[in-house]
Amino acid sequence: MDTLARMAARDGDGWIECTCGSKHWGKFGAAGLLIIRDGAILLQHRAPWVHNGDTWGIPGGARDSHETVIEGAIREAVEETGINPADLEPLHTFTDDHDGWSYSTVIAQANEKLEGHELNDESHEVRWVKFDDVTRLPLHPSFAKTWPLVMSEINNLIAPTQ
Repeated sequence: MDTLARMAARDGDGWIECTCGSKHWGKFGAAGLLIIRDGAILLQHRAPWVHNGDTWGIPGGARDSHETVIEGAIREAVEETGINPADLEPLHTFTDDHDGWSYSTVIAQANEKLEGHELNDESHEVRWVKFDDVTRLPLHPSFAKTWPLVMSEINNLIAPTQ
């Protein structure tokens, strides 16, 4: 795909003010990928210059108009951490709906081959963090707010297999 076609395909970047009165990144909403494996999640330490920088969260960002939630979440995670999507199995989507804008968290199971890296300048570090240790980190405010709800979803997903 040439540069012009790639730019046209990336039409979701931009701020939107939703009915909650806040500005959010992503004209068509945003999505992130919460990757789980062995009682841990893959977290990204966000660079200081990004919105709510120097905090920990999941890789993600603006969805483009033509993307599904899962496509947008995986694309963002590949761009930000260099993961191989073949090493994932999406299990569930949790959506924080703001009535006009939403952030969808795709919960995905990783196999033992999945590796993440600090692939671009939006990240300081990428690492596995045990579920019980997540709240010990300075979390992205929105991720901190939804983490208990998302963790409940994770418990519902993995409980039958334990």
